[in-house]
Amino acid sequence: MVVLISLLLLVMFPSLPYWLPRAVVALRTWLFARINGSEAITVPGDLFGPSRFMEIYSHPAADGRSRGAALSDLFWYWLSPGPEIHQEHLEPGPRYDEVARRTRGILRMPSATADDLAVRSVEAALPEQAGMVRLRDLVMPVWADLYYRVVFARPCPDDVRRMIVANADDVVTALKCCGLRHMGRRLRLTDHLERVLDEVPHELPGSLSRRERALYLHGTFFTTAVVQSSEATAHVLMMLARHPEIQEQAATDEKLLAHVIEETLRIFPLFGIAHRITSADIALEEGTSIPAGSVVCFDYLEFQRSGYHDPDTFDPSREERPTYIPFGVAANRPCPAWHLAPLTVQGVVRELLARFEFATSAGHTRSLPNRGPCLMTPRAAPRARLRRPLMAAMRVRDRWEDVWRSLVQLFLGTFMVWHARRLRLCARYFAAEDGSA
Repeated sequence: MVVLISLLLLVMFPSLPYWLPRAVVALRTWLFARINGSEAITVPGDLFGPSRFMEIYSHPAADGRSRGAALSDLFWYWLSPGPEIHQEHLEPGPRYDEVARRTRGILRMPSATADDLAVRSVEAALPEQAGMVRLRDLVMPVWADLYYRVVFARPCPDDVRRMIVANADDVVTALKCCGLRHMGRRLRLTDHLERVLDEVPHELPGSLSRRERALYLHGTFFTTAVVQSSEATAHVLMMLARHPEIQEQAATDEKLLAHVIEETLRIFPLFGIAHRITSADIALEEGTSIPAGSVVCFDYLEFQRSGYHDPDTFDPSREERPTYIPFGVAANRPCPAWHLAPLTVQGVVRELLARFEFATSAGHTRSLPNRGPCLMTPRAAPRARLRRPLMAAMRVRDRWEDVWRSLVQLFLGTFMVWHARRLRLCARYFAAEDGSA
C-alpha cells in the first residue's frame, strides 16, 4: 500500500503546475464567497447582461461606495491606513466633491508636461539593471518618482522614493494575497507626508485635518496611483514581450503603442470588480428594478469581453472598442487620472522600449501575481545566445512558483478576509459616525 501511494504521488508530482493552481483558485473563490456572503448583484450576470452595464453604472442611485457592504470591510483593511479618507471610498456628499475636485486640480496638466514627467522619472528612477527582472518591481520606483513630482513639483529624494515603493508594494502584495500587511511601512510614509505637508504647492482639501490630508495624499497618489500605474505598465510590457513583432513596431510608432495600451487594458482591466451600493431603487425597463441598499458589482473583465469577435485575442489593430471603460464612467466617480494615466504610461513604455527589448514565457493573468517575469536586454547589446534556454527555464520556474504561490494565497487570503471581517473597519466607522450624529 505504501509503495502504491508513493508511486501515485510520484506520478502526480510533475503534473501539479497544470491543475493545482486552478483548483486552489476555485477553492479560494468559494471560501471568500462563504466568508463574505452572497449579497452582491453582479453586472453583467444572471440578472442583467452587458447591454445594461452602462445604464446601471451611470444611474445616479448607484452612488454609494462603502457604507452597507460587507466587501467594504475587506477593501478598507487592505488600504489602511486612512481608507475613510481615500477618494475611492468616500461616500457621496460635500467631502467627496471637494476631495475629487482637489485631486483633479493636482492631476490637471498639459499633455506635453505629462510626457516630460514620464521621461524625467524614467531617467531618474529606472534601476540600472538588465537580465531577468520582475516588471512590476522594475517600474514601481519610476511611478513613485513621477507622482512625487506631480504632488511636490520637484524630483523625489532616493530615501523617500524607497519609502513610497515599500508602501505601494506592501499594499499590492496584500491585495493579491501574496503577503500580509506591514503597517509600519505604511505608517512611516503617512508620518513623512504629514511632516512635509506645508511643502505641497497645491491646494489640499480644506475640510480635512492635517493628518487626514496626509492620509489623502498617501492613499490617492502614493498608493492607488503608484500601484495601478505600475500594474498597467507591467501588463503592457508583458503583452509586448509575448508579441515581439508588435514590440518592434511599437518602439517607433506612437499611434500603434497607444493602441497596444488600449487593447492590453481591455483584456486585462486594472479593476476586475468595482462595487457600488444603491442609495435608492433603480427602476429599469420591462418592470425590473434594483432595490435600494443593494450591492452591485460591476465586472469589468466580463464587460470588456462583450461585443468583440474573439475577445481574448490581443489585436491592437481593432478599429472599434464597443465596450471599453478602463477609467470608469464619467457619470459615476470616474478615475481622476483618466487623462494623465494613458499619457504617462505611454511615455514610460516608450522610454523603456527605446532602451531595452523584452521577452517572456511566463504566465500572464489579469491579477499578475507573478509580478511580470521578463528577460530585459539592452538594445545596444547582442541578443543572448542562451535566450531559448532562458525562456524555457523561465516557463518552468513560473509554473512551479504558481503552485507554491497559489497555496500561499489560499492561506493568507483566507486569514486576511477573516481578520478584516473581525476588525470590521468600515462597519465600525459608520456605526460610530451614526452614533455621533
